[in-house]
Amino acid sequence: MRTRIVRIGNSRGIRIPKPLLEEIGLEGEVEVKVEGNALVVRPVRQARAGWSDVFARMAERGDDELLDRVAEPVSSWDEEEWQWS
Repeated sequence: MRTRIVRIGNSRGIRIPKPLLEEIGLEGEVEVKVEGNALVVRPVRQARAGWSDVFARMAERGDDELLDRVAEPVSSWDEEEWQWS
């Protein structure tokens, strides 16, 4: 599919045909970068996308345990001297 480079103020742009956008589900904000001699347009990845799935798999494997042990009290002051309001 061919398209033209058009003027947009002091910039240039291209019109991406609707069938191409629908085919890949591209909408909203995009990332544009150069790879070799090509422009690559990708959807912007959301920060922390997929983290919930990764954390769920960690929990299934037991990889979500705390690595630090709970420190033993140095003194009994908290239990004997401290008064909670």
